Amino acid sequence: MDVNPDVDLVLRSTRVVTLDGTRAAAIAVAGGTITAVLPYDTEPPAGARLEDVGDDVVLPGLVDTHVHVNDPGRTEWEGFWTATRAAAAGGITTLLDMPLNSLPPTTTVENLRVKQDVARPKAHVDVGFWGGALPDNVKDLRPLHDAGVFGFKCFLSPSGVDEFPQLDQDQLATSLAEVAGFGGLMIVHAEDPHHLDAAPQRGSARYADFLASRPRDAENTAVENLVAQARRLDARVHVLHLSSADALPLLAAARDEGVRVTVETCPHFLTLTAEEVPDGATEFKCCPPIREAANQDALWQGLADGVIDCVVSDHSPSTADLKTPDFSTAWGGISSLQLGLPAVWTEARRRGHTLDDVARWMSTAPAALAGLDRKGAIAPGRDADFAVLAPDETFTVDPARLHHRNRVTAYAGRTLHGVVTSTWLRGVRIAERGNPAEPSGRLLERNK
Repeated sequence: MDVNPDVDLVLRSTRVVTLDGTRAAAIAVAGGTITAVLPYDTEPPAGARLEDVGDDVVLPGLVDTHVHVNDPGRTEWEGFWTATRAAAAGGITTLLDMPLNSLPPTTTVENLRVKQDVARPKAHVDVGFWGGALPDNVKDLRPLHDAGVFGFKCFLSPSGVDEFPQLDQDQLATSLAEVAGFGGLMIVHAEDPHHLDAAPQRGSARYADFLASRPRDAENTAVENLVAQARRLDARVHVLHLSSADALPLLAAARDEGVRVTVETCPHFLTLTAEEVPDGATEFKCCPPIREAANQDALWQGLADGVIDCVVSDHSPSTADLKTPDFSTAWGGISSLQLGLPAVWTEARRRGHTLDDVARWMSTAPAALAGLDRKGAIAPGRDADFAVLAPDETFTVDPARLHHRNRVTAYAGRTLHGVVTSTWLRGVRIAERGNPAEPSGRLLERNK
């Protein structure tokens, strides 16, 4: 078979995850772009480098659309250097940074430029940005869209930081109408503040008390209201970090009737359960919370049924001192950027899912959500971004080996299946067995 003479790399494996399934293949790359997925034994052209990874599985590089990098302003929590190193070590080749927890938040074009300037020299993977929708920045949404953000995040309940206030239902309608008017995407933290206010609030180290303070009804009502607004305005919306499986029938019905709503969940909701969270172990705290095992089973069914589209990290770190033993006052956020792929694969394989499924949930669907048409698949014309995984190899999570700035993790001491043996960005190896190379990531903008 003739191969494009411009090919400079051929990556070969007995197991390559493509859109048509997993097969033995040789991936031809020229100038950082996949030119062909060829039969396994295709001879590389003269001058091309052959990289044979044996029986390790080649997946499309993961796309994580939900990362809190906190840079600039709260770089003691994280930062582009450490976050993108952790991403590269974990098989993630593209991440989208959330608009809050940094100072300034990404709520004006000027603030976006500040973040881009900070990220540019530090990015080990490709980085894009979400904008933020606040009560007082409707006028900034279209300029941010034109400047290249991938969509807009809003909260329907308090965000946890003063500079990023929530939207009430009228403000949501105003911002949603504005975003729908230019064909944008609104991504939503969906918890209803009235249900949260009515829930029992106890200062306590008991996880059961914290779980009771973030009831499923808060998520269910917020999702119901969001779907109603999206239906009325013909707006495109995305539900962030779905925890309550009770909302799945409503979401499935909305999709069936043509409402443009997509849904994500997170590795911690799929792999950790309320029953196993020790009291005082606030490394497990997040909002919405990790729920019971039966709820987790229903989330997995939602993935299998296609109601849940994506699995992304919601990596939301803080300094260790903010993880006080009191669940009511501890910072809420789980750090998992480097561990998402093996965590999800460990549980997915136990439940009978394949790496084809994992690639769809953690690469193809997030790329589609953000409109990243060069990412998310091993196919001609896509960027040569790969995560190479030894799926049967196990390791025990040692926080000291993580690249996160603060090595606080709910996965400490867990044995996981799946070791990322190398990560590739546009045909260049950017990490090998957990060791990232120098920064080579680019800043991404919508439709560029």
